[in-house]
Amino acid sequence: MTKAIMIQGAGSNVGKSMLVAGLARAATRRGMSVAPFKPQNMSNNAAVTSDGGEIGRAQALQARACGLAPHTDMNPVLLKPESEVGAQVVVHGKRMTTMKARDYGKMKSTLMPAVLESFNRLKSQADLIIVEGAGSPAEVNLRAGDIANMGFASAAGVPVALIGDIDRGGVIAQLVGTHAVLPDADCALIKAFAINKFRGDTTLFAEGMDIIAAKTDWTPCGIIPWFADAWRLPAEDVMDIASRKGGPIKIAVPKLNRIANFDDLDPLSATPDVSVEIIQPGQPLPGDADLILIPGSKSTIADLAHFRAQGWDIDLQAHVRRGGRVLGICGGYQMLGTQIIDDAGIEGPPCRVAGLGLLDVVTVMTEEKRLTEITATHRETGAVVRGYEIHIGVTTGPDTHRAWLELDGRGEGAASADGRIQGCYMHGLFSADAFRSVYLTALGAAPTTYNYDDSVDTTLDALADHLETHMDVDTILALAAEV
Repeated sequence: MTKAIMIQGAGSNVGKSMLVAGLARAATRRGMSVAPFKPQNMSNNAAVTSDGGEIGRAQALQARACGLAPHTDMNPVLLKPESEVGAQVVVHGKRMTTMKARDYGKMKSTLMPAVLESFNRLKSQADLIIVEGAGSPAEVNLRAGDIANMGFASAAGVPVALIGDIDRGGVIAQLVGTHAVLPDADCALIKAFAINKFRGDTTLFAEGMDIIAAKTDWTPCGIIPWFADAWRLPAEDVMDIASRKGGPIKIAVPKLNRIANFDDLDPLSATPDVSVEIIQPGQPLPGDADLILIPGSKSTIADLAHFRAQGWDIDLQAHVRRGGRVLGICGGYQMLGTQIIDDAGIEGPPCRVAGLGLLDVVTVMTEEKRLTEITATHRETGAVVRGYEIHIGVTTGPDTHRAWLELDGRGEGAASADGRIQGCYMHGLFSADAFRSVYLTALGAAPTTYNYDDSVDTTLDALADHLETHMDVDTILALAAEV
């Protein structure tokens, strides 16, 4: 029989995703076949799966920790925010609808069969399923129809370990407060707790652990110090992306409101000689940047308006006049063109808007979404790059005749006449070591043999070691129940 354990958090961003990845790698190294599972996720940083769908980026990393290819069953419901009050609903990897949060709250319970369908398929493939919750189960106002936390744990009969984040303060209140507000039946599902993101001497919180255990009757499973190399792993939450000072080559990235698939930044941040600077709204684009990289967006037209509202369009023109380079990926590529046409109202009311005008291309928004893993070749060097496309819209125009990637016998992307302005739809370019080295060398970086993929696996092993040292992994695994 397959066993399962669920990792929930006493709040958002307590480190659940990383702990699941670390536990998955630790259990895999013990000879178990392990699979990750998150019933419902909310993220615009999606991964394309082997079965042609999309899931949260964190589940793709967790799959890697298990030695598996990402699959839509690992995250059956994905919510992709498109506005302050609405999101696209993706079920089993495919877009189902777009709806407001209030409406989704009313219908989410109808998705439990789809969630359990995926969970049951995974059960036939693994000895252990490590489940990740979403947000916090203490949000009891959302309990009715819940599929993300206790609603799923109860329906599937999965015991829970609750994680508190001491870095933000008030961790005793986080955990004891959760115990106080949960219904008795939900509270009984929680078997253990652990403290994450501790800085300093962990023995100083020994009394705190005793207090939590006494007030909850949950088994304490460790105080986990801050994992300093967390930045080396792909981030899922936009809250987790930050500037990284690593060397003299400066890449500036404007932080769009609906920034999406920003895993393109991870290999750059980890490369010696490179500093990635995330430009917050209200800040100017720096005048000394070697490259301005406009990332993907879940809502290109809205984010283009946001880009202009910050005055970044003026900063970008100044950067180009100084001879600076610009790269737009996916939504950023669409923004660089002369016009975006959305006559069908795919992203909102039907409209046609002027682009930034740095590439002579036009994008027409279409209902059909391109969602596929791809392998391409960098035309200038022959370097092979592997990644994915995840977008709506078709881009055409004179500058596509200077495509700088080769994909299935056709050109992909566009470039200005002097080659300093480039765009493409392909995500994952910079994970290819040879291409990344050539690209950065053209910016002035020293050639490097840095292997990004190896560094991710090395960091996953280090994370597993970290948990084996500071967390009672034996007890966590022993608490897993047959499902």
